[in-house]
Amino acid sequence: MRFSSGRALRDQPAHAVTFFGMSGVGKTTLAGLLQKHDWFQYSVDYRIGTRYMDEHIVDNFKREAMRNPFLRQLLRSDSIYIRSNISFENLSPLSTYLGKPGNPELGGLSFAEYRRRQAQHRQAEVRALLDVPEFIERAKDIYGYSHFVCDSGGSLCEVVDATDDADEVLACLAAHTMLVYIRGTPEHTRMLVERFRAHPKPMYYTPAFLDATWRGFKAKHGLSDDDQVDPDEFAVWGFEQLLAHRIPRYEAIAARYGYTIDMHDIPAVRTESDLLDLLERTIDAQVTP
Repeated sequence: MRFSSGRALRDQPAHAVTFFGMSGVGKTTLAGLLQKHDWFQYSVDYRIGTRYMDEHIVDNFKREAMRNPFLRQLLRSDSIYIRSNISFENLSPLSTYLGKPGNPELGGLSFAEYRRRQAQHRQAEVRALLDVPEFIERAKDIYGYSHFVCDSGGSLCEVVDATDDADEVLACLAAHTMLVYIRGTPEHTRMLVERFRAHPKPMYYTPAFLDATWRGFKAKHGLSDDDQVDPDEFAVWGFEQLLAHRIPRYEAIAARYGYTIDMHDIPAVRTESDLLDLLERTIDAQVTP
């Protein structure tokens, strides 16, 4: 959605917004705030984990459990069941399933298996994003919500192409929601890297970027065998490369389809009215005279 003025946004009887940007810029904070003001909150990562990746996640739990003789017998006799308990605040089951490539003795996956799981995630994320119009209608029909906020994952920019006029996901999101990029700062980027070094976690990479990053890491460290790669070391190095890769992709989406706000504006947003004021000012500032 594009608006001729900030007033045009205010005059809408119902609002629908998709926030996107790097981890930690405030997407979930704003979505949670709006949920308290009677907006329907749609978490893309939650939808991925509970609808499109749930069976993969649970099957992975079962494979691990089958290695334990005690649990193996209970599973085979249907005496116990295993499920994922994903929530908006805890996406660990999804992250654990995606894993990290490298030495299996250090918890790493084979590179082929890692790529397979990455492909599953890409498909799941695309499907979850294309579900947005359906959930806008379901929010109204079932729960009576007029307003809708989509809390997208950090990898949104990896599953779309802002230069492609036929990009299905961007066309869908732009037709049904106002796309708002929350821009980080250099200080925030450095903080993300330090936080990631302390607690490396799985990430999503496009296939070409992943292959190039994998080759680059092995060459940098003089490794010839995939099993020589330390999964955490690769995750940290890959994350640093990924941040620089993602920023221009976010900016391209915002320039063509949406609007940009800065993460340092988020702390001042305490109410729904505060956010609408910010969006109104943003639209007016970005409207070409």
